[in-house]
Amino acid sequence: MEKIDKSARLQYSTKVVEDFPERLTFAGQEFRKRFSMRYGENPGYPAAFYAESGASGPNMATMEILQEGTKGISYINMGDMDLGQRLVGKLAAVHPGRSICALIKHEMPSGVAMAETIEDAFEKAWKCDPLSNFGSVNVFSRPVTEPLARLLVESARNIEVVYAPDYAADSLPLLASRKSLRVVKMGGPADAASLDSGLDFKRVAGGALVQKRFDSRIAGRGDVDVVSARNPSAAEVDAAVFNWIVACFTRSNAVVIGQKDKVHGIGSGQRSRIDAADCAVRFSRRGYGPAGCVLASDAFMPFPDVVELAAQNGITALIYPLGSIRDEEVINRANDLGLAMIITRRPGETDSERSFLHR
Repeated sequence: MEKIDKSARLQYSTKVVEDFPERLTFAGQEFRKRFSMRYGENPGYPAAFYAESGASGPNMATMEILQEGTKGISYINMGDMDLGQRLVGKLAAVHPGRSICALIKHEMPSGVAMAETIEDAFEKAWKCDPLSNFGSVNVFSRPVTEPLARLLVESARNIEVVYAPDYAADSLPLLASRKSLRVVKMGGPADAASLDSGLDFKRVAGGALVQKRFDSRIAGRGDVDVVSARNPSAAEVDAAVFNWIVACFTRSNAVVIGQKDKVHGIGSGQRSRIDAADCAVRFSRRGYGPAGCVLASDAFMPFPDVVELAAQNGITALIYPLGSIRDEEVINRANDLGLAMIITRRPGETDSERSFLHR
């Protein structure tokens, strides 16, 4: 049996030779091959990373690999790092002076928190969902300290990548003690502007989809409005904005529940919104639980079922876009249940922001 197990694992350590061109040009932008990868999303398929010429600030083009680990940076690692860096950067810009930590799995957040210190931010984020956070890519808004490094190398966490703006000198030997760990430095402060073409691409058979990259305009209390009979508290609005930002980086259908400083549960990539809400509530019970949370939904409520599920589990407020033919029915049900309904548009505006993400 041991011989069979070793054979089965060989495919995950075998590097696939790639012969991709050194330069690619697409949508008017030049991309230069920076390095080959072990393989792509799956073993046996070649892959490489191309950096956009002229890109600057904290992004994949400017990152510096300090420690490759025994396997090197993978295709999936790169996607996780990119999403985590953009989420952390957005939160750091909205909350200057706070330490932010985002734990990413399969290009989706699995734990997000902020605190006064980077160590506390990490521990709060980890406790969001310890099961999902196992084997995660960990992204930070501030330098990694020696005490944080001690937490990161604990074998029970099985952390894949640490990605941060800088590293204290005494943290690096600790991180090096975990041979499989990849250690990567951002190309600038987490909240600095990341500059590239601003276009996102998705390959489809026979062509490509191109769009301007989404950037939520929701950054504070002045960017939202209230449609319920009950006005939310200041803490509920702060929680709504925090969890809305996390939802913007979560695969649709997305529902994120949490408080103003941390996520409690994430439901992502579900076919129906009620299933996404159910996942967020269930996953929250691995950590902090749903009581006292605000729920963020990346699109409108087609039925009152999410509102009812929220009330049943002690959630006190929701943030979401309007746009359903049942908006009035949903709001009336929230009023019956005493929930505050916050919408993603500024007072006086007519259109709500939605935040679909399909990576």
